[in-house]
Amino acid sequence: MNGEIAPYGSWKSPITSDLIVAGSIGLGEIQLDGEAIYWLEMRPSENGRSALVKWTPDGGRAGRIEEMSAAGFNARTLVHEYGGGSYAVHNEALYFSNFIDQRVYVQYPYAEPEPLTASEKLCFADGVVDARRGRMICIREAHLTPGEEAVNSLVSLNLDGNDEIGETLAAGNDFYASPCLSPDGQKLAWLTWRHPNMPWDGTELWVGELDETGTAVHHLTLVAGGKDESIFQPKWSPDGTLYFVSDRSNWWNLYRWQGGQVEAVCPMPAEFGLPQWVFRMSTYGFADAHTIICAYTQDGVWRLARLDVTSGQLEDFDLPFTDIGSVQVGAGFVAFVGGSAIRPSSVIRLDLQTAQWQVLRQSTQLTVDAAYLSSPQAIVFPTANGLTAHAIYYPPQNRDFTAPVDEKPPLLTLSHGGPTSAAKATLNLGIQYFTSRGFAVVDVNYGGSTGYGRDYRQRLNGTWGIVDTQDCANAAHYLVAQGLADERRLAIRGGSAGGYTTLCAITFDDTFTAGASHFGISDLEAMTIETHKFESRYLDTLIASYPEGKEVYVQRSPIHFIDQINCALILFQGLEDKIVPPNQAEMMFEALKAKGLPVAYVPFAGEQHGFRRADNIKRALDGELYFYSRVFGFALAEPVKPVEIENLPE
Repeated sequence: MNGEIAPYGSWKSPITSDLIVAGSIGLGEIQLDGEAIYWLEMRPSENGRSALVKWTPDGGRAGRIEEMSAAGFNARTLVHEYGGGSYAVHNEALYFSNFIDQRVYVQYPYAEPEPLTASEKLCFADGVVDARRGRMICIREAHLTPGEEAVNSLVSLNLDGNDEIGETLAAGNDFYASPCLSPDGQKLAWLTWRHPNMPWDGTELWVGELDETGTAVHHLTLVAGGKDESIFQPKWSPDGTLYFVSDRSNWWNLYRWQGGQVEAVCPMPAEFGLPQWVFRMSTYGFADAHTIICAYTQDGVWRLARLDVTSGQLEDFDLPFTDIGSVQVGAGFVAFVGGSAIRPSSVIRLDLQTAQWQVLRQSTQLTVDAAYLSSPQAIVFPTANGLTAHAIYYPPQNRDFTAPVDEKPPLLTLSHGGPTSAAKATLNLGIQYFTSRGFAVVDVNYGGSTGYGRDYRQRLNGTWGIVDTQDCANAAHYLVAQGLADERRLAIRGGSAGGYTTLCAITFDDTFTAGASHFGISDLEAMTIETHKFESRYLDTLIASYPEGKEVYVQRSPIHFIDQINCALILFQGLEDKIVPPNQAEMMFEALKAKGLPVAYVPFAGEQHGFRRADNIKRALDGELYFYSRVFGFALAEPVKPVEIENLPE
């Protein structure tokens, strides 16, 4: 037996909230411009500002990194509220949406940004530069009439600054995404879909011919898709063949459109696509007309591979990454964001000739001895209706401590957001914050999660609040049965949709003794009435059509069943959240407070959906740990700022 003997939860850890927020940034949205690699950095230390960064191969293999964003500018669009696709780059000119005013700016090298659009009521995203015509083709979201649904369309925006609203290329559907130009600039492909579908339910892939001015598109052709087929990332090959990802076989696989026919390129039980919560997601690109560099996932593990489109042969690269995204392919190299259980998410450049890779930027500079890190383990466990579900289990780990032999650890069950998303086994310091203090953690990929095929994803259709709750509870029961968790100290935590699952679990199930809801949904009816356009009909699929199915909304809403809740709860909420408004948390807090249950509410001014500011991220981590220490009755190794807990017995 090694280390000091101390109760689970009370271990002293070097993975502090201060270190996590001080040294951590978000990385994503890679774009290429020749040999230059651009990406976005979301910086909690700068109040969540998204800064544009550029890497060039100047000065040898290490290259040179420089920030491109001018002071005071934040590259972030609010189209769909979740954004993505906030910038485009061409010949060193940057075109980006600025968060504070949602105007599109152009920034030339060594110059200040200049506005191209004027109205704060028009948001733009997912732009692709049409250099020949001096235009950018992008998605426009218009918020013109208060109280009415925003209008989305595909537009062509003049880049000389004399066209502040753009020329409409396609309109009439509820949503548009992923415009891409053919190599000769003559054809345009894009995705579109209608309520109540979300892009992972069903989208349509269209192709049209652009006129000489780039202000109109003609001879439209529906290539693939529909209400029961999800299309992802259309992309033209160098020889003008259109490729895309479709889940028509149950799996998001690669296809091509050639001679008016759609054919599979590499059919296999794996996912080459992702749920399009944000714009500009990318899992593949072209090394040449016959070679695709692509990322795909099987059993929760992502791989990068070289695909010969003629033979269909797929050859994996030997890389130490288990999570790969934002794939962009250049001349002789590929750039992507990669991470693993022991490697933080990083911007990676891989040489396609030598297969040598280098880290350009890490999401954290915090280095932690591996002896403090818990190694994730993929588990499959039995759940309701004779089915199985998936999860990632993290045992407690800290080289300096051992628990008493007769004690089992408290378990923190994580329910991811979306709910159409997935838990990943990438190094997550937020998880390690708890495991290094003596918690066991299980990150559940409940039915409805992506990465396991369309059928698994659709388990949640009509059953949200049931299947996810059952799977989270059964993951906890499974670990208790294995002797890996204390059945008296089971907590569940989630954000957004995961917050809803958390609230359902403490309401409609008696497995858990504590819960932590981060901007979670307590009233489904209020959610569907008040939320933004992108998700305003999402619950038609997950719950029932509204208002016809109003009674189902009531029956699945925790706020109406306070009498069934008998455990402690802490709620964290951004006060400017338009996706899950603050009243969702406030109603639950007041109801539990009136009932006399231990409950805490921590609101954050200036935060939207998810917390971006360093001080708030720190407060949420430490506050949740403090809450568990009081509810589960263990002493903290070091003091943290307490939260006020109502109705907590002394």
